[in-house]
Amino acid sequence: MDLLKSIPKVDKFIKNKTFENYSIKLITKIAKEQINQLREDILSNKTNNFNEEQLIENTINEYEKITKPSLQNLINATGIIVHTNLGRSLISQESFDKVKKVASSYNNLEYDLQAGKRGERYSHIVKALQNLTACEDAIVVNNNASAVFLILNTFSKNKETVVSRGELVEIGGSFRVPEVMTQSGAILKEIGTTNKTHKKDYENAINENTSILMKVHKSNYSIEGFTSEVELKDIIEVANKNNVIDYFDMGSGHMIDLPYNLDSKEPSILKIMENNPSLLSFSGDKLLGSVQAGVIIGKKELIEKIKKNQLLRMLRVDKITLCLLEEHLNSYLKDELNNIPTLKMLHTSIDELKKRATYVKNSLEDICKCEVINTQTLIGGGTTPNKKIPSIAITIEYKDYKPNKIEKLLRENGVISRIENEKVLFDFRSIQECELDEIIAIVRKVFK
Repeated sequence: MDLLKSIPKVDKFIKNKTFENYSIKLITKIAKEQINQLREDILSNKTNNFNEEQLIENTINEYEKITKPSLQNLINATGIIVHTNLGRSLISQESFDKVKKVASSYNNLEYDLQAGKRGERYSHIVKALQNLTACEDAIVVNNNASAVFLILNTFSKNKETVVSRGELVEIGGSFRVPEVMTQSGAILKEIGTTNKTHKKDYENAINENTSILMKVHKSNYSIEGFTSEVELKDIIEVANKNNVIDYFDMGSGHMIDLPYNLDSKEPSILKIMENNPSLLSFSGDKLLGSVQAGVIIGKKELIEKIKKNQLLRMLRVDKITLCLLEEHLNSYLKDELNNIPTLKMLHTSIDELKKRATYVKNSLEDICKCEVINTQTLIGGGTTPNKKIPSIAITIEYKDYKPNKIEKLLRENGVISRIENEKVLFDFRSIQECELDEIIAIVRKVFK
């Protein structure tokens, strides 16, 4: 009982000078919990002593644990450039600095400076997209899944949307095209087979209730062997003849030709727009190399109808997204592609990657066994499925540690690596040049 009596009261405990620079509200909450737990431990004989200094330390430790930001900087050593789990495309410091003043000030997000009245937030990216893609109009929502849903809900609610069975995809997070169509109110009209769909399948499917002929990018798989699919230009031709909308859910859209013949089966947005499609949507944070967004471009009359859909307000993007997206679109316009880290990583030469890998290897070989190797990696993020690109990596071995143990130690210190052929790899395709010394310091710390 004497030990219980020695426990301080909460109101007195929180007045300790140690807590002067902390939020008293949160300290009070934590102190109550710590003191209640201490009382329970004493009553259940889990402890037979009490130290107020230890109670103060425990309270502060819990405070720091609660208030520590959950999102942290990481070094992506997996080689996957557009890594969904690691935040997809990077934003360059230069781009962020350019938009920081606008984002931290009042601005003309929805204000027309010439007319002196309310404006439209989407207008800030229309000019750049028109000049880049020759589209009539454009709109931006918070991701491409939203773009798909919004288009279907606007034009195909209680009407049929025709889709090839080979394109009824499921992407990450159980996002399934058939289920999205159901939620949007669209009626799915499946055509063709899993491996083969022909132009006549689209033609035969059209009836008085058909609204859209939809093509879907196979973002995370490919169908090989005895296959055929209908090119978008043929779908557009059928749609125009029958006065229905053609729509291509491009998924990960890229604005320029890709290296390593990656766009042999996936043409760029610019090439697709040569066919004058009705509507096209793509992601902002994949191969475009910008922020998370769903970009819709196409015919002005159709974009205007989308703008009138009440759902748009729920899916719209904020000023920071628009600022960064406009900055990156202008980088394309001005051919300043080094301002887009995703493209910069994708185009970095093997010789340059080997140079960086050798530098790291030479700096670490006194504490662990390293070897520079040729490897291959995926771009990731649902882009160019099953298409690998060449890269350079170093293997990391230390004493008799198993690969899983090395990977875990590195991960706990902010380096995300991959295991291949029973060895831990640092793949330099996704490691930034400015991170080389940091990764060296972390490895030396882990294996000190």
